[in-house]
Amino acid sequence: MTSARLLRIGATALAVLVGACSSDNSAPLNATGTGGSGSGGSSPTTQPSTGGKSGSGGAAGQPGSGGSSGSGGGAVTGGTTGSGGRTSIQASTGGTQGTGGTIGSGGAIGSGGQTGNGGATGMGGSVGRDAGRDLPGATAGRTGTGGASDAGGNTSTATSTSTSTAVDCTAAMPTGGQQHSGNSRGGSGNLAWEIWSNQGSGTLTTFSTPAFTAAWNNSGDYLGRLGFEWGTGGKTYDQYGTIAADYAYKKTGSAGGYSYIGIYGWSTNPCTEWYIVDDSFGAMPFNPYSSSQKGTATIDGETYKLFSNSTNGTGGSRCNASSWTQHWSVRQKGRQCGTITLSDHFKAWDAAGMKLGTMLEAKILVETGGGSGNVEFAIAKMTTSK
Repeated sequence: MTSARLLRIGATALAVLVGACSSDNSAPLNATGTGGSGSGGSSPTTQPSTGGKSGSGGAAGQPGSGGSSGSGGGAVTGGTTGSGGRTSIQASTGGTQGTGGTIGSGGAIGSGGQTGNGGATGMGGSVGRDAGRDLPGATAGRTGTGGASDAGGNTSTATSTSTSTAVDCTAAMPTGGQQHSGNSRGGSGNLAWEIWSNQGSGTLTTFSTPAFTAAWNNSGDYLGRLGFEWGTGGKTYDQYGTIAADYAYKKTGSAGGYSYIGIYGWSTNPCTEWYIVDDSFGAMPFNPYSSSQKGTATIDGETYKLFSNSTNGTGGSRCNASSWTQHWSVRQKGRQCGTITLSDHFKAWDAAGMKLGTMLEAKILVETGGGSGNVEFAIAKMTTSK
């Protein structure tokens, strides 16, 4: 099971703007023929500029006409402007020919700056765990300190191509159902369920359709979940095709010092406990306690921050381990209805070096750290494409 503590975070972003300017220099040296002014280099080409044409000679005693304007040198985007051509003509006497404008010089090539990813600010205080979960004898959480900003562009990013299906966010809870208590599990297929608490209290009500109610009353660390239980016969995540979850729920009451609502699971070889957190009774988003951010990913239309950490204690019984790894995806805006494409999270984790092994389980989860309340999932449907 988990070692989960909250750190509040905000987000800051750094952007570097790249500007380009242009100028045009043209002025005849004498008042007779009009010289051609070269246009500045503003077009995104690298063609050489052309000089002004020679002015035509005037009639006797009249000033000759100046040369036509020279075209300025082209420049790539972001470059400084080229200087336009300037004429150098004198009044013609007796019909002498005016001289042409000089060739305008092209603009210099400017290099555009690159923008780094802005760092996120630190989250709020972490919350200690109860004994028997991850960290024996853990006490109440400390107040979190502000996080240092990330250096520009130092985390990996990923983007989901999946499209969420429509979910009936107004669905009503089914009737009937069977209530479970104590630390127990049962069901099969995508209706496999489990309830666990380090104080052995709380309830979980399941139905013949993918729905459930999780309820607790000062139950310590409480977990209620419903979904796939693959056990030791599981496969790697990609062998299941697309793994997804549709959900819609309502929450009431309180949840103590921490709470996670979303998807929960375990894998083995390596032993990994993982969370996809879409909501909480507390403020969203948050940073898991003592976790390192590994990147960000845009999945199902929203940004998730990716975290990983090591933990130990008695909670690793799912793969008979006293120490194990935890992976996290934390949604930056909480929601109570939608689709979670688990496969896209797993791919993003893999790209960030957060490896999973053979899948043991993947279930829709409610986890709380105290308080008294309940969550009613009118829809809690998990699917695979293989």
